[in-house]
Amino acid sequence: MLSYQMGSNRQQLKAELTSYKSDFKEELAFRDRMIALLSFSNCFERSLLHAHFTASAWVVDKNFELALLTHHAKLNRWLQLGGHADGIEDLREVARKELEEESGLSNTRFYTEGIFDIDIHTIPERKGIPAHDHYDVRFLFVADLEEEVQKNHESIAVAWKAFDDIPALCNGNESMLRMIKKTETIRAKM
Repeated sequence: MLSYQMGSNRQQLKAELTSYKSDFKEELAFRDRMIALLSFSNCFERSLLHAHFTASAWVVDKNFELALLTHHAKLNRWLQLGGHADGIEDLREVARKELEEESGLSNTRFYTEGIFDIDIHTIPERKGIPAHDHYDVRFLFVADLEEEVQKNHESIAVAWKAFDDIPALCNGNESMLRMIKKTETIRAKM
């Protein structure tokens, strides 16, 4: 049996996850599961049917008062921008690419290079693809409100939303509420 050798991006992700700290206990459980998933050679590909890595961009304005959300066409939910790694092990690059593809924005920047949030959530069975888990690593971006937002075929809409409006839009999705709390903490320190 051949042993699997981790590449440098995968090793960096493992190190970052290992040192990831959170005040939210659910993220600590997610962290341990994500580290374990890295042992699968195809964990960044959809071919790993039970679970695979995805990356998301939590995009806020420079005042940390609004978030850019997509009304996802397949899931019919308001969510942060993001998607499948599709074999790319650099999840920062995946988040940046998904942000640009899903919003048309190109004048964005990482607020910090570090991981902002992690989440594991189940995607329901659809069109013969079994239910599976997305191991989502999220990064915080800042965007200019003046840049024109454009949706693509994956979205019903892409729009800036006030933090106060998001809980109702996302039906109380705990991970979205967690990212709002984290963003508000940063804003309070500004």
